[in-house]
Amino acid sequence: MLGLEILVIIGLTIIGGGALARKLRLPPPLVLLVLGAALGFIPFLSGIALPPDLVILLFLPALLYWESLNTSLREIRRNLRVIVLSAIVLVLVTAGVVAAIAHGFGMPWPIAFVLGAILAPTDATAVASVAGHLPRRNATILRAESLINDGTALVVYAIALGAAVSGTPITLGFAALQFVASYAVGIAIGIAVGLVVVQIRKLVHDKLLVNTLSVVTPFVAYLPAEYFHVSGVVAVVSCGLLLSQTAPRLVTASMREQSFGFWQLSTFILNGALFILIGFELHTVTEGLGSGWAATVGFGLIIAVAIFATRLVWSNTIPYVIRFFDRRPVQRTRRIRFRQRIPNAWAGFRGAVSLAAALALPTTTSSGAPLPYRDLIIATTFIDILFTLVVQGLTMPAIVRWAKLDPDPTEFDEELLAEQTGLRAELDALPAVAATLDSPPATVDAVRSLLEHKLSRIHREDGHPELAAREPNEVDLKNDLQSALVPKKREAIDRLRREGLIDDVVQRRVQARLDLEELRLAPPPEDGT
Repeated sequence: MLGLEILVIIGLTIIGGGALARKLRLPPPLVLLVLGAALGFIPFLSGIALPPDLVILLFLPALLYWESLNTSLREIRRNLRVIVLSAIVLVLVTAGVVAAIAHGFGMPWPIAFVLGAILAPTDATAVASVAGHLPRRNATILRAESLINDGTALVVYAIALGAAVSGTPITLGFAALQFVASYAVGIAIGIAVGLVVVQIRKLVHDKLLVNTLSVVTPFVAYLPAEYFHVSGVVAVVSCGLLLSQTAPRLVTASMREQSFGFWQLSTFILNGALFILIGFELHTVTEGLGSGWAATVGFGLIIAVAIFATRLVWSNTIPYVIRFFDRRPVQRTRRIRFRQRIPNAWAGFRGAVSLAAALALPTTTSSGAPLPYRDLIIATTFIDILFTLVVQGLTMPAIVRWAKLDPDPTEFDEELLAEQTGLRAELDALPAVAATLDSPPATVDAVRSLLEHKLSRIHREDGHPELAAREPNEVDLKNDLQSALVPKKREAIDRLRREGLIDDVVQRRVQARLDLEELRLAPPPEDGT
């Protein structure tokens, strides 16, 4: 089948599946996976497969980069211990539990650890579909974990697979050294690429060129890491987090508007295509099961339940261990109840990265013999993905309601602070900016009156600072004076974020409104772009 026909089918399925998911109020990944599975059993579509390299080299860097740009670095710092424990230690524990069960069923240890590494990480694309319904702290922990744990799992996967293919045992010391080096060098590459991108952004001011640079950035970070056999995932995430801190000062409103639209649409399509392609694989998986399908399904369900139970046990034991050893007052203020921990424990979805790693398994060992248990690993991976999306995905809304999660107590106040600080910065800069532009006194007085009125309307009881943007009589004001004041407000808000007084998420929300104001005031470009 021609590639264009496949793209059209996937595109139409994304549209139909997305509309159906909204109507039925079901998780979009689950609906798209089921539709993909149904399409995969149509004879002329049965040959479509999910190329592992496509996920690892194309889908994964782009999706992780966009998620890292929209993750709060301040909240990551505040919850770093929890994130590291979940993204590294929990992955290793999960891989060990799966390996122990698989070894008990007869798998050699290297192959068993390959299966454990494949199934240990949560999926960033599936997690993103539920993170938006959680408070800021829960969402940040969940997003950050899903961003980083792919790197942990893929390093373990490479070590275990190398031992399985070569027939040599896993050396703990060498594995630990390789693991640390993979993270350290991956972070260094990501930061280096991010710093280079920052310098290029300072020199290039054409928005098409800047946003083209944004498109290639995740791949520029990922490829050197892969070349040096270190974690490309960690490199992309490190690069994205660094750029999320510098972009507000280097990227204009028009650049951001264009970039946001592109990334929002492209990641939506990539996410949808991933789960449709996973569904296509069901046809191949069922053919590989043969007559032993019942035993394979039973084994896969045992592994899926074990992974689910491990995450639940971890989430309700480690916090008490931390409390026992860390009795600082600040730690006490960050404690959460049992109910509040369950949604993050429940959202341990598996997805495309796991299946891509399973499909990337070689068919033979270095001696030329068939790689043992390859078909069983692929089938088990698919069963676990399906289990998490069906059992955990369908029950996730009920779990969130049952948890009665408290809204973030400071997020709204931070947003008010950002708006107030920005308006005061504009008022303070008004005389100097007006003198520079030689603005008429009447215009200066009108702009000052408008700014003071906006500032007076921002109060805790107003409900939302967005109300401040709804102002009358703006048609009588000089747009050039207002436009010249916008950078002052932007600098003041960015300073609050750098000082840790407001969160990245809050800054992006206020910045989006400021971008709309700047674009409204700006004259239309001469080239029509």
